[in-house]
Amino acid sequence: QAQLVESGGGLVQAGGSLRLSCAASGLTFSNYLMAWFRQVPGKEREFVVAISRSGVDTYYADSVKGRFTVSRDNAKNTVHLQMNSLKPEDTAIYYCAAARRAVVGGAVSRGQYDYWGQGTQVTVSS
Repeated sequence: QAQLVESGGGLVQAGGSLRLSCAASGLTFSNYLMAWFRQVPGKEREFVVAISRSGVDTYYADSVKGRFTVSRDNAKNTVHLQMNSLKPEDTAIYYCAAARRAVVGGAVSRGQYDYWGQGTQVTVSS
């Protein structure tokens, strides 16, 4: 019954910004670590960022550190990913994920996540 639904993807020029959203339902949202992953065809799904249940702690992949910002609103069961200074290599399908048992510092593997969204396409043009 749990669902994660991403939105906000689209086409943007290099250097531009995009804000992704993930709406969760059917779960006690504050009990879950939330994360964003991304995937391009032919490659493994890649960890982007995780945010703790309280929203206080975050962990970013080096590739996005300083450019992306994750936030969550437990009252609205929503997670956001603000993506700035986008690069063509950021082009991917972005997935929202929820983990009941993981912690921020060890949340990089796909197998730790209980629920996944359907993904939203982000395309960064040159």
